Amino acid sequence: MDNHTNQEQVIKGKTAQIAVEKALYSFDRLYSYAIPYELEDAVEPGRRVLVPFGRGSRKIAGLVFNVQNGEYNATEIKKISDVIDEEAYINPEMLELIKWLKANTFCTYYNAVRCILPPVLRSGTNLSPLKGKTEKIVRLCETEEIPENLTPKQKTVVEALENTSASVKEICYLCGVTPAVVTNLVKKGILQESAQEVALNETEPEIADRDIDEIILTESQAGVFESLKTLLNSSEAKCGLLHGITGSGKTSVFIKLVGEALKSGKSAMILVPEISLTPQTIAIFKGFFGDNAAVIHSGLSMGKRTAEYKRIREGSARIVVGTRSAVFAPLENIGIIVIDEEGEHTYKSERSPRYHVRDIAKQRCFRHKAMLLLASATPSMESYRNARIGKYSLLELNERYSGNALPDVRIIDMKLEQAMGNKGNFSRILLEQLKSNLEKGEQSLILLNRRGFHTFICCIACGEVAMCPHCGVPMTAHKSPYGTKLSCHYCGYLKKYTEQCEKCNSRFIRQTGTGTQRIEEELQEYFPSARILRMDADTTMTKGAYERGFNSFGNREYDIMVGTQMVAKGLDFPNVTLVGILLIDNSLYAGDYVGYERTFSLITQVVGRAGRGDKKGRAFLQTFTPEHYVLRLAAEQDYRGFYLEEETIRQALLFPPFCDLCVVEICDVVEQNAAGASFAFAEIFENALKSINPIPIRILGPVKSGVGSINGRFRYRLMLKCKNSPPFRDVMSKSLISAHYDKRFEYCKVNAWFV
Repeated sequence: MDNHTNQEQVIKGKTAQIAVEKALYSFDRLYSYAIPYELEDAVEPGRRVLVPFGRGSRKIAGLVFNVQNGEYNATEIKKISDVIDEEAYINPEMLELIKWLKANTFCTYYNAVRCILPPVLRSGTNLSPLKGKTEKIVRLCETEEIPENLTPKQKTVVEALENTSASVKEICYLCGVTPAVVTNLVKKGILQESAQEVALNETEPEIADRDIDEIILTESQAGVFESLKTLLNSSEAKCGLLHGITGSGKTSVFIKLVGEALKSGKSAMILVPEISLTPQTIAIFKGFFGDNAAVIHSGLSMGKRTAEYKRIREGSARIVVGTRSAVFAPLENIGIIVIDEEGEHTYKSERSPRYHVRDIAKQRCFRHKAMLLLASATPSMESYRNARIGKYSLLELNERYSGNALPDVRIIDMKLEQAMGNKGNFSRILLEQLKSNLEKGEQSLILLNRRGFHTFICCIACGEVAMCPHCGVPMTAHKSPYGTKLSCHYCGYLKKYTEQCEKCNSRFIRQTGTGTQRIEEELQEYFPSARILRMDADTTMTKGAYERGFNSFGNREYDIMVGTQMVAKGLDFPNVTLVGILLIDNSLYAGDYVGYERTFSLITQVVGRAGRGDKKGRAFLQTFTPEHYVLRLAAEQDYRGFYLEEETIRQALLFPPFCDLCVVEICDVVEQNAAGASFAFAEIFENALKSINPIPIRILGPVKSGVGSINGRFRYRLMLKCKNSPPFRDVMSKSLISAHYDKRFEYCKVNAWFV
């Protein structure tokens, strides 16, 4: 009788392998579900469905990875409840990419899904237009970690705003929350709010007004173009590195290559590292390709981004220009992906999944048999080494397109300035040069890679430092029309500055450290009639701020632009003849193994903004360590010399590109728990290593992270020097899962990623 009953339980039908939303890494896998007869035609790979999950069979979203015919036991498998999507928004290429992200970044399936789906689809909404003008838009504050003590509704809003912005009305509609939920997240410093000016879902058709044939390449450009054209027309995936000095005309080569790709019926992608570069870049490509070019970046509203997503998916836009998130744009038949300024750290995601755009682009080029073109005046160490050993094709442009020489760079010793009584932030020679530029009607650019007014507030009486109550970092003072506020640049916490010590009530307060806001004020004092533009994260929060600021400066409505790194790369202002670089030692001695590389790149890039027109450029580099070889080589624009010096150091100390680095971070609200769990994880990992054949690996730590706490959670780290290989990833994955079931990690959060 029992056998007969069991026989009846086994039935023929279709089942689906589904990744479920909100699964933790420890139980994140593909689950089998039966497909009801009435849904058989609607369930297919790439569609999202609603499924019962867990002991309570609560309904959650899931993504279908594959469907198969066969037999299954009806008592052991649950049924799909409903279908969410009207069609499969995730194609087979993206399904494979989701699997790759899970395997290579230790994320869950659905963390990867959130990267790929446009924000409007993350909440289960279809691609119908959103309507109505609103006054406020919100986006995530710049922070490495989101607090875990959020309500379910708050978490839904935060997840929906990853890599995008939205009006308050849009986010409330999509997430099914009230405005109060959004308001509370703003108060917590998790979201930042800014003014909205126009309807965001309207896309004005644009007509190309320039012809590619207008572009006349120099002899060196033409040689590079022909070599890259050969790679583009190859029947296999290829990778090239275009190393060209600033102002060498790399963009003209990009445009010609994109034109070739379109002629052969293929699509193209141009990626830039900063939102600030998007307006100029999209203006150039729309000038040549009109409405065939679409733009994707996190500064777009949900409505605008959805409209662009639809145009790309439908094939009416075959060129995508954008920042990091644009690498997932649903282009078909890709011919070329260009990553401009490829060495910039902004191409790395700081939230799970922690991917690098270059790796995603490689995966997509491999599938489409396309060409990946990496380009920069200061390539990453990894890319330049790959070119030197023949993995990439190396192309070089060593002269400026205009024929002008590179700017003259002078290193200023600020120790001598102070010895001669100058205690200010500007050397005497730089002030003289700024005055001269103002008199001649030429423009100047000042770089200081730190925003705010004062960066360190300390009580002279008791030594108390104004620290963020949630993070282990000093707070930065920001002036506003409503008074001075203290801000944490990690979690976004804000409070009013009272000019009084909270510990001893003393009013003897020392304010030190300099940000762009203070530099702007000082320049206005030195040159009262000068028109000064400040470009940093504080002045570019509102929609269109980048475009308005850079367009105004390009139209010569300002004399001096002060900014952070967003003004250092890719911008072209022919009337800029003077560049000043302040407090570069902060970057040089950051304590990171890539500190020298970033400093060299920053100096080289910002110096390259000068003298791009018909006037000679000059730059002044202020430092307290003028003898440092990195500064000397950057002043000489000698990338190859810098690479050879840095290569020797990295090889001796075993840092990338001579190994891979994997970081494991353990967080807890109790520091003792985080410290203990970090040693426990090291033990778990070392035991897991014993189960496989020996692989070369060095374990450093565990130690307390450089920023010991963020958002009230203490952080400890292990760093592993290794090779990013399947055996290593398998051991790490098993260790992360083991930690989840270990009582020593009961309240800890454990994450791992490759640097």
